[in-house]
Amino acid sequence: MKRPNSQKKIQGISEISEGRNGNASPSALETRFTEARPQLNPRRQRLVRAILDSADETCFLSSREMAKRFHIDATTILRTTQVLGYGSFADFAADLRQHFVSRINPYTVLKAATREKRSVGDHIDHSLEKAIDNLNVLKSDLDRQTVIMLAKLIKRSRRVIVVGSDFASSLSYYLAYGLLALGFDAEAPIGSSGNLQYKVELLTPKDLLIAISFGQCLRDTVESVLRAKKQNVPTCGITDNSTSPIARYCDAHLITPVVSPSFLNSYVAPMAAISAIHVACAHIDPRRSLNRLRPTDREYAAGHRWYREPKGFNGDVS
Repeated sequence: MKRPNSQKKIQGISEISEGRNGNASPSALETRFTEARPQLNPRRQRLVRAILDSADETCFLSSREMAKRFHIDATTILRTTQVLGYGSFADFAADLRQHFVSRINPYTVLKAATREKRSVGDHIDHSLEKAIDNLNVLKSDLDRQTVIMLAKLIKRSRRVIVVGSDFASSLSYYLAYGLLALGFDAEAPIGSSGNLQYKVELLTPKDLLIAISFGQCLRDTVESVLRAKKQNVPTCGITDNSTSPIARYCDAHLITPVVSPSFLNSYVAPMAAISAIHVACAHIDPRRSLNRLRPTDREYAAGHRWYREPKGFNGDVS
């Protein structure tokens, strides 16, 4: 069987977290390797290390293909994964792929993309295609009941803090601003991590914290969730996979794909998910929403909000 082109595969799973650096915590596979090292002879230790070091290639291989790559028999591969504590090679391969995803960064993704024989226009088209794919996945897989539950929780919360750092701060601002327009006391704190910490420390069980982060997830965002949980504050997350720290530590979470061939995450699907939250919040209590938005109806009709050309202006700014 011909092995797939690894550069194309990199694009298929590139899930860059917003601000990832090189100081990553050990992956699940690395943790298993460390714990099982005493049970592995030196030859098998070298094998596991070689698999990890070439994860960009090995995470796409079957057990037979992997054995062929390292010039050993498939039985050795399977027995090694068993010593690591895996019940099947598929379980090992899944952790190997997650290990690879957690170690890639914007540079490696862009470097892989530049090796492809694509024009700039082709790269643009590919980016748009992946964005559409993400939207289709979201439409198919979004848990509507979790969205409705979150809308009800927002409605009865005294205050909502939305935490999203680095590039995800744009998402947190959009979510909080939309909630404000509907009359909810919502805020997306900006500034230093100290400012965020103080905001979270003011929360009570009557409030709500929504955390947005992807991939390995940013430390400040995850620590905000952990701090809120210690204070018995309800938490909900928006993330890209069910094994991320946000998904594991929040009381509930929504999964939105962020796959992108670019050096940054694609936030098209998360933005659509946030729009769905806004829609649910508006329709969970339509009368309340209409009362809140009625003044804007007059504001929009008055025209003071919009730019108007002065009489006689011909567009000449010289």
